[in-house]
Amino acid sequence: MGHLLMIESWVGSMSRLLPRAIGEEGHRFTFLTRNLHHYLRSARPPAPHPLLAAENVLTAETNDLPALLEYAERLHGVLGFDGVLSSCDYYLPAVARVAERLGLPGPAPRAVEAACRKDTTRRVLEDAGVPGPRHAVCRDWPGTAEAAARIGFPLVVKPTDLCAGMYVRRVDDERQLTEAYKALGDFPVNARGQRRASTVLLEELLTGPEISVETVSYDGTCRVVGVTDKSVGGGRAFIETGHMFPAALDPDTVREAADTAVAALRALGLDQVVAHTEIKLTDDGPRVVEVNPRPAGNRITELVRHVTGIDLPAAAVDVALGNRPDLTPRDTGVRSAAIAFLLPDRGGELAGFDGAGAAEAAPGVRELDLAAPGRNVRRATSNNDYLGHVMVTAAEEGAARGRAETVLAGLHPRWADAGGRGETEGGAA
Repeated sequence: MGHLLMIESWVGSMSRLLPRAIGEEGHRFTFLTRNLHHYLRSARPPAPHPLLAAENVLTAETNDLPALLEYAERLHGVLGFDGVLSSCDYYLPAVARVAERLGLPGPAPRAVEAACRKDTTRRVLEDAGVPGPRHAVCRDWPGTAEAAARIGFPLVVKPTDLCAGMYVRRVDDERQLTEAYKALGDFPVNARGQRRASTVLLEELLTGPEISVETVSYDGTCRVVGVTDKSVGGGRAFIETGHMFPAALDPDTVREAADTAVAALRALGLDQVVAHTEIKLTDDGPRVVEVNPRPAGNRITELVRHVTGIDLPAAAVDVALGNRPDLTPRDTGVRSAAIAFLLPDRGGELAGFDGAGAAEAAPGVRELDLAAPGRNVRRATSNNDYLGHVMVTAAEEGAARGRAETVLAGLHPRWADAGGRGETEGGAA
């Protein structure tokens, strides 16, 4: 039985999936955070809080790397850890540094740092000849305006160090570029209290379907578990509205996408990681959007598990401990699994949902998760703003997406008006 040090986490689904995987494999974990309240406020009764599964819950300044390394070393001397992990992008580089300091299994810190900085990823992949969009790294407004004129509109503006699609915007002219640049400048500190880089990444707008390649790398080998497709909405904001596994693609396209993802991982030097590499299937072939050195979010790992029986959070635990992960697929009777997300198209106080009962009873529904009444909602601007989701499985290949979207279309949020009554308006964006 291994003892893992978990340094921070997301508060979404992976905050539950990772502790579940640790417990089901017979391991235990100590949780370390700088702000316990960040997690306590995300409790979702009646389900038990995932931190209740921790053997220890400790507080330290996880944003100060030198102090964190010293503290982790002292903890290791007392508690004895066998691996270090996190599900939060903002702490993956620190986890790699802690594992290195403690002499525990883990990816090369420089590789993780490169993957977690979009500008560095672009440079490394370009140098290695891995295909991606034309791009420019900009450090001020004059440089941004000049690069935009050189690459040409439409463009994608990205922060180099945020996740969940935050502040990623399509811009079609200089006015929109100015607005996107200013919005990034007005957000100098991320949600975990870390000061952001001031650099901005401009990229050509790639057209074509977007997919992700789910992989597990260990002992110098990279196993492709499968390819997931993605639907995107939110206008200029690129919000993920759904996923299906496996993607409905021909074998040659799957192979080309997988080869591109593996090439990106190798160029970055990533090993001992479960990774989620996002790719655009353009007319000129696959192009890398970004590389995430952690399991996929948005419950994609559950889609994979329903279809293949492979548990990617459990694989992340195994590679963190230096163990060989079990990646043997089994026949689950499911050939397609999909998730569809409900986006608010307006702000206000949520009163409830019409159609929830019918959605829950629809054939193939595995999960229906909806925001609680009373929540103060804003119009969706990133993947952090969902009102809920439905997950559907099917015994037929490629059938789950349409069924999930049909169920979602029957859900309609109700909004509290000034008099306290509920009023129904449009739901899925």
